[in-house]
Amino acid sequence: MLNVYNILETIRMIQDECLDIRTITMGISLLDCIDTDIDKACEKVYNKIVAKAGNLVATGQKIEKEYGIPIVNKRISVTPIAMLAAACPNESPVKFAKTLQRAADTCGVNFIGGYSALVHKGFSAGDEALIRSIPEALDVTQNICSSVNIGSTKSGINMDAVKIMGQIVKETAERTADRDCIGAAKLVVFCNAVEDNPFMAGAFHGVGEPDCEIHVGVSGPGVVRSALAKYPDASINELADIIKKTAFKITRMGQLVGARASDLLGVPFGIVDLSLAPTPAVGDSVAHILEEMGLEMCGTHGTTACLAMLNDAVKKGGVMASSTVGGLSGAFIPVSEDAGMIDAAVDGVLSLEKLEAMTAVCSVGLDMIAVTGDISPETISAIIADEAAIGMVNTKTTAVRLIPAIGKKAGETLEFGGLLGSAPIMAIKDKSPAKFINRGGRIPAPMHSLKN
Repeated sequence: MLNVYNILETIRMIQDECLDIRTITMGISLLDCIDTDIDKACEKVYNKIVAKAGNLVATGQKIEKEYGIPIVNKRISVTPIAMLAAACPNESPVKFAKTLQRAADTCGVNFIGGYSALVHKGFSAGDEALIRSIPEALDVTQNICSSVNIGSTKSGINMDAVKIMGQIVKETAERTADRDCIGAAKLVVFCNAVEDNPFMAGAFHGVGEPDCEIHVGVSGPGVVRSALAKYPDASINELADIIKKTAFKITRMGQLVGARASDLLGVPFGIVDLSLAPTPAVGDSVAHILEEMGLEMCGTHGTTACLAMLNDAVKKGGVMASSTVGGLSGAFIPVSEDAGMIDAAVDGVLSLEKLEAMTAVCSVGLDMIAVTGDISPETISAIIADEAAIGMVNTKTTAVRLIPAIGKKAGETLEFGGLLGSAPIMAIKDKSPAKFINRGGRIPAPMHSLKN
């Protein structure tokens, strides 16, 4: 039941603590757009996206005015384009990327995700062609995001795909080196990818989803940090309860916005992703939450334990606030997008190895991390394999969004601006994993995958 205190509390969260709805994302199935004539397929894709999402931005703006809460991004996710490309084996999938860009321009959305392939158990028709086209597609477009799922707990890790993705990440960075390698910032490699993720760059509309639906991704690291700051002497148990209660309030706002967007757009409400998604803005940092818990700086010893508790408490609080929680849901640790993470990386406290340990307990993985430009494709593949192994064994989603900083060295910075922020360039190990990566094949699924 609403009261004056709750209303004033929400206003304070928005004005002073960076509470926002990070994204409303419309998922659109393109399965009915498949055609052996790629030009006809592209026209069907464009027409369907514009018909479904033409009012998405205006609807988001209307909800912002109604409720007084910022909706930072309006986005679209579509069926993995490799499925459409399979019907046109003699054509370049880049035509689909350009069509998606045209649709994004018409609809006015920030990003459109789904230039994707799912190859965790092997390559089917269209998959490899799409993967090979990713560097060009992300070079010639501005708002397209791409993802490839290379592993899962049920199937193991496709090491042939892992090898290729090391090459693709490097080539994508090289093709956009004149723009601070921005292409690689729009490409993510998954293990255990989910079908209803509203966040970029990994969003795609899964084949098990309805024809069209609306998802909401909430945020609020600043709100959680502010809540913890009021209890400097609280025990660990008390901190967990504070986080749960705060996550409940944040998720309620997401539920409200999602239900309203669903009503206005006339499409089903999908899920609320209750992830704490940071930004470079002061006070909107997951790292600062961990420091509020008692760490001198994020990345020091104890960081993984603090992050594990935060992630668990966020999920527990969120699921009590909505019966449609989904996506990734937890705490994100994208280095370039988190002011506290940036400071810790620049200071040398937060290393690539510590970030990998943290991904075992957070919501995604190695996210928005810049590395030296001379990194080899095999080393990129090895980093992807390491992260996929964590996801596969722990039955969780993990991902790698690595940005080779072409022509730059450790200690320098890539500047993206906006939500993508700036990425301090991290050093990597100088010993080669090439022999391991070049073996190919598949890492078998773990024993606990046999649950049927």
